[in-house]
Order: sequence, then structure tokens, then C-alpha cells
Amino acid sequence: MNELDFSGKTVLVVGGSSGIGNGIAQSFRSRGAKVHVWGTRPSAADYARDDGSNLDGLQYSQVDVSDCDAIERFVPTFDRLDVLVLSQGTVLYGRREFEIDGFQKIIAVNLTSLMACSRKFHGMLKASGGSLIIISSMAAFRSTKGNPAYNASKTAAYGLTRTLGEAWAEDGIRVNGIAPGFVDTKLTKVTTENPKRRTGVEQRIPLKRLGTPDDIAGAALFLASPLASYVIGQTIVVDGGLILA
Repeated sequence: MNELDFSGKTVLVVGGSSGIGNGIAQSFRSRGAKVHVWGTRPSAADYARDDGSNLDGLQYSQVDVSDCDAIERFVPTFDRLDVLVLSQGTVLYGRREFEIDGFQKIIAVNLTSLMACSRKFHGMLKASGGSLIIISSMAAFRSTKGNPAYNASKTAAYGLTRTLGEAWAEDGIRVNGIAPGFVDTKLTKVTTENPKRRTGVEQRIPLKRLGTPDDIAGAALFLASPLASYVIGQTIVVDGGLILA
């Protein structure tokens, strides 16, 4: 028996159009799952591979997760759901998160939408005895000086994972999370495209390299699989050891 074979399973990755979410989506697809992804652009054709996007074989839908009504209005094209991965997230630089408008924008996408999506698909996950995986961040465990909203939202996502894990276990839904460290995606280009900054970050990571979306996908596959059948409410830190430094 291959516990990492997801043939016959249906997976939805919110934020699966690029970055970490896209890596997770393609990892499930490569293991037999039918994978749906949500993104912000009108169609899959609007995503370019040089942005870290590979929509091949994925079922794409445009949904604005900052709008809870849009999430609630969404009509699924699938009749069952085995795995829901919430990988949506954004950040604002230049101290814009210290402004109320910027702060609220980040909270809407990085936190409020997590609960809205979880509620939306609770019934389907209960029916399948499914798995919910919330992507937070290593920022949940340390300060991020220039990004108060990002930090607050990811810390809250960590707490939400624990609470939903306890609350929904009685429904047969396993809720867990992943806290990525510094992953090379378009959201981190402010650092990765600056050689001095990139080298500085890499030197602080015990493994001496940035993470990749595939690194995070490995943890997601585990948490969604029977290998993690007794794991509830946990958030796995996947950061190459950065949190230890």
C-alpha cells in the first residue's frame, strides 16, 4: 500500500496558482489526485511560468478571497472534497502595513479568508472524513519588524489551526498546519533578488539554502495522508532550521 497515493481523491488548494500553493497542488496532482486551485487572475492563461506558476493539469477558478461573500457564492464543480489546503497569503512592504488600510487588507486575505474557506467546505470535508491544512509561517513564532499585519495574521492562523483541530475532530476532519520558513517565491523577491540580502538569509539557515515550494509540499502530502491519521491541530515548521538559529 502506498499511503502517498491520492488517486481518486479531490483536492482544492486556495492560493494554488503560484508559489507554495502551486507546488503543493502539483505534488498532489503528480500522485493521482484531481486538483482544483483558486487564484486572483481571470484565467489560468494569465499566469506565467516565470512567476513560479504551473497550472498544467489543474482545474482553475478565479475567486477573490478578500471578499467573504465571493467565497460563499462559489459553486464547486466537484461533488466531493478530500483535502483542502489554504495557502492564500499576501504581504505589503514599505511599512504600508502600519497604515490601517494596509493592515486590514492583509488581515482579510491572510486570516479572515481562512475561516471563510474553512466554513464553506466544512460539510464536504465532514462527508469525506477529509483533511484541512492551513499554511501559516515561521513568522508566527517570531517578530517581523516591518510587517505587523503579516505577523499578526500568521500568528492567528497558527492559533486557528489548533482550535479548528480540536473543534472539528469530532466531525472526522483532521485540521493541521505548516509554517514555512524563507521560501523562494515571488512574495520574497524583495530579498531573493538582492544578492546581499539573500546571502545573509542563507547564512542564517542551518541548511544554508532557501526553501522551495516542493519542500513545503512534502509536509502537506504527509499531513493529508493516512500516515498522519493520528495528528490533529499541529503545525509543522518547515524552515531548514532557521527557527533554531
